[in-house]
Amino acid sequence: MGQSPATPPEKYKPDWMSLRRHPVPKWFQDAKFGIFIHWGLYSVPAWAPTLKGPKQEIDWEQFTADPKKWFRENPYAEWYLNSMKIEGSPTWKHHRETYGEKFDYLDFIPTFNREVQKWNPDEWAALFREVGARYVVLITKHHDGFTLWPSSVHNPHRRPDQQGAQRDIVGNLTKAVRAQGLKMGLYYSGGLDWSFVGAPILVFSDLFSHVPQSEEYANYADAQWRELIDRYQPSVLWDDISYPKKGDVLDLFADYYNRVPDGIINDRFQVEHSDFTTPEYTQYSKIVEKKWETCRGLGFSFGYNQAEGPEQVLSAGELVRLLVDIVSKNGNLLLNIGPKPDGTIPQIQVERLRALGEWLRMNGEAIYETRPWVWAEGRTRDGVGVRFTQKGDSVYAILLDKPQGREITIESLWADPGTRIQMLGAGGDIPWLREGKDLRLTLPEQLPGSYAYVLKITPRPWKLLRE
Repeated sequence: MGQSPATPPEKYKPDWMSLRRHPVPKWFQDAKFGIFIHWGLYSVPAWAPTLKGPKQEIDWEQFTADPKKWFRENPYAEWYLNSMKIEGSPTWKHHRETYGEKFDYLDFIPTFNREVQKWNPDEWAALFREVGARYVVLITKHHDGFTLWPSSVHNPHRRPDQQGAQRDIVGNLTKAVRAQGLKMGLYYSGGLDWSFVGAPILVFSDLFSHVPQSEEYANYADAQWRELIDRYQPSVLWDDISYPKKGDVLDLFADYYNRVPDGIINDRFQVEHSDFTTPEYTQYSKIVEKKWETCRGLGFSFGYNQAEGPEQVLSAGELVRLLVDIVSKNGNLLLNIGPKPDGTIPQIQVERLRALGEWLRMNGEAIYETRPWVWAEGRTRDGVGVRFTQKGDSVYAILLDKPQGREITIESLWADPGTRIQMLGAGGDIPWLREGKDLRLTLPEQLPGSYAYVLKITPRPWKLLRE
């Protein structure tokens, strides 16, 4: 008797009910860590005022008292074109002092096109795999309208030689990334294109009022998204700042899912369906059922900002703890790099990536393919933070700092007799005992690695007590 044919993938229809049936693919649930890449004309001036304050996240509320402060002092170097138009802003002053009043943003094109010929995409892809990333998302067109692939869709507001890079950056990197066994996603600024609406954005409400709503732009954005899908079959559609109302996202989404069944779509189209949410420079404080992904730079800019110093950049320990916290709450970390025009990744960014990669080589078992446990957070009796993940029959309790002594007690954690506890990278079992509602452990004399330390508990603790 012959085998029954495999069930064909679902055929998606251009309606919300059909699209909502699309499952978040296992690869994205398992991946946990991706690389975001902001690279374009803004990489030539590579300048923005630096932001002061805690490096872990941006306190967006501080800008509500002065609605114009964020865009006047925008630390995102990839917003250079907008910032240089705001009279009196630090970027406006910097541009005039450095390049002169008559130097246009598009005058950076020859430099970028010359420098980009030096870039080796295989070196990037090898680095991304080395440091433990499982997927990559590349900017194909940012808000400045400059494309990083040879688009056949003509921009009616720019000369052909001003439209994009003189190299298929998207195609080159897609090939290199997939050769390393990683997934490749593409970012496209569907909501903003300053070649269509050129007035500067001054306050947050301008973000959406400046979305081009002409049929001309809707057709342009739709044609470019479809061209990217047809040419490169990206595993992620990463839109930004919404989408023109006249754009037909229903057809776009259905066609994409039917073309790339394990592809995913982010929430920034600002429509009724998405596969995951995208907090920026912040993260959720508890487990969130819907899959999510935090995006941020190593510093306070996505595009390369030569004005940033080490004080603006996450330390290796901060980076490890950030990833652990996000994963414990059902998130992924999409960590941005900002290359120089010739494709060189700044040394401090490479150092941080490699430090994270070294930690993941020892402790990745507690990160990749895991799911959130009953609770994301806990603590030891002496105040060390703990984050939990689970996989199979094991729970991973990740200590976010080095305990002061060998004896630690994790509060409100209950394990059955016969439970085996190990520290990843140390070898052997950890002695433990129940102490009331808590779990007391004796750690090895020498803790393996740095930054965060992983306890593997098998079988899973059957009960986590909370007051």
